[in-house]
Amino acid sequence: MKSVAVFCGSRSGAEIYTHQAQSLGRYLAENHIRLIYGGGNVGLMGTIADSVLEHGGEVIGVIPQFLCDKEVAHDRLTELHIVGTMHDRKKMMADLSDGFIMMPGGAGTLEEFFEIFTWAQLNLHNKPIGVYNIEGYYQTLRQMLTEMHDKGFLDERYLTLATFEDQPDLLIESMTLCQ
Repeated sequence: MKSVAVFCGSRSGAEIYTHQAQSLGRYLAENHIRLIYGGGNVGLMGTIADSVLEHGGEVIGVIPQFLCDKEVAHDRLTELHIVGTMHDRKKMMADLSDGFIMMPGGAGTLEEFFEIFTWAQLNLHNKPIGVYNIEGYYQTLRQMLTEMHDKGFLDERYLTLATFEDQPDLLIESMTLCQ
């Protein structure tokens, strides 16, 4: 994997999430994996971008114009692409990446994850999907996917579309094995 799109919060949440975003950023930089992300300078988005940059890595941001107008675009990235819509953002991030990671975040993070998850179900991509499950943040999501299967709404083969790990090295290693 040469590049990975990371979906995460525009808020920082608890201190552990900031610390783990820094750890993932360092891991990506040290392993020469380019970060593709939403282009913001706030929350976990800004934290992971700063960490990759501080450790000598490359960061490509993709942000819609309306968010640039709100002055949330990161100004020190390797590259910053300004697009028209949120959909354009997700498409470009998907096109630029070799895989996807979801970190803790809110509704927008889940929306990004489920779009990529659905695209994989529809065979629109075959890139690995990782869930950075810091302190069990996404344990209920994992249970929800199982419940979807148990109730007949999700084929069993899709239960393994996303790998759940709580350490950067294990997450990337698991995703690499999925390729």
